[in-house]
Amino acid sequence: MSRISEIFENAKKPLFIAFTVAGDPDPERSVAVARTLIDAGADILEFGVPFSDPVADGPTIQRADERALSAGINPDLVFGIVREVRAYSKIPIVLLTYYNIVYLRGVETFSRQASEAGVDGVLVADLPVEESGGMCTATRRYGIDLIFLVAPTTSTERLKRIKESATGFIYLVSLLGVTGARDQISASAAELIGRVREETTLPLAVGFGISRPEHIRALSSAGADAAIVGSAIVDIIEENLSDDVAMMRELHLYVRAMCRAGGDSAISGPGSP
Repeated sequence: MSRISEIFENAKKPLFIAFTVAGDPDPERSVAVARTLIDAGADILEFGVPFSDPVADGPTIQRADERALSAGINPDLVFGIVREVRAYSKIPIVLLTYYNIVYLRGVETFSRQASEAGVDGVLVADLPVEESGGMCTATRRYGIDLIFLVAPTTSTERLKRIKESATGFIYLVSLLGVTGARDQISASAAELIGRVREETTLPLAVGFGISRPEHIRALSSAGADAAIVGSAIVDIIEENLSDDVAMMRELHLYVRAMCRAGGDSAISGPGSP
């Protein structure tokens, strides 16, 4: 059983999945950010692999990608960051990337290196399930869960194909558009949770626009197994680039409050299972 499957199986509350861009604002502080998110109670850590054309992401994460790329981040350094975090904690780690990055390295090589670094799951944002056969084979060979996006516009036929290929969890996109913190969650989120739940027993994690404790409570009531928060976390990083102490303090306070919205965290502190 993978770390991702295990933590969902043992969860008694909606899990909190914290997203940050690997290498933002630089490699050293990126590791410190990850440790802070873990210490504050995040159950799963999702690293975005910096990319020059992140079509699924809004301005906040685009700027984070730019900061990381300007700091010299590349996939090798991303894997190095993962290794440092893995040495600190057993928390499940997911990479969100784009297929160009995987393709240039080679599907087999990328999957092997991700596994060796300690990655538990990979989501390739622009990889259609219809073209994912090679990625499915490679990730399964190296014990990595392959995660797919499901949007409100995903057809029932396509959803059936996704459930046959996905492992770990399914990432539900709560709204149409790109990533970014919103004041309210989309009215379509609850409907999407219900529709996908009828098709699969895999855990359902909801992202895009989630930024407030009340959002997590609403998603929990609708049957979500996890909430994914990225832009709100990256906003805190961006707002405190000149003050590392304030950055880590604000990140800890924010993530702690979000975790408490769903109950006590399934993970507590570095090195916990």
